Amino acid sequence: MLEYSILKPEGILLLTPTGPLSKEDFTGLSVLVDGYLASHTNLHGVLVHSESFPGWDSFGSFAAHFRFLRDHERKIDRVALVTDSPIAGAAEAMAQLFISADIRHFGFADYKVALAWLKAPRASMNRVADPKAGGIVSVM
Repeated sequence: MLEYSILKPEGILLLTPTGPLSKEDFTGLSVLVDGYLASHTNLHGVLVHSESFPGWDSFGSFAAHFRFLRDHERKIDRVALVTDSPIAGAAEAMAQLFISADIRHFGFADYKVALAWLKAPRASMNRVADPKAGGIVSVM
C-alpha cells in the first residue's frame, strides 16, 4: 500500500509505503502525477519516507513500478530516500541506473532535512539548513 500526495507550491511528491506495493498503487500514483505534470514541466522532487522497504505484492506490481519510473523519470529533478532500511544503499545505486534525478539517502528521522534539500534551489542543493543543529549542514 502506498500513500501519496503532492506539495503543489513546491512541486514535491511525497510517497509513504505502508505495506507491499500493488499495481493499483502505481495506477493511482500515475493519475496524480500526470495530472500535476499536465500544467507543470516537472516535479522538483520526490520524497520516499519509509522505515523499511515493504516490497511488492506481485510481479505485476514490480513491473508497474518500473513502468512508472520509465514514464516519469525524466521529469523528476531530485529524489530523497528517507529510510533506515539496510537496503537503502543498494536501492540508491540501483535507482541511479534508471533515474536521471539527483538521488540522496537520509536516515528515517531526517525527514525535515530531506524535505529542505528537495526545496532548496539548485545552486544550494548540497547544503541545507538543519533545524536540529541550527545551522547549515552538507548532505553529500
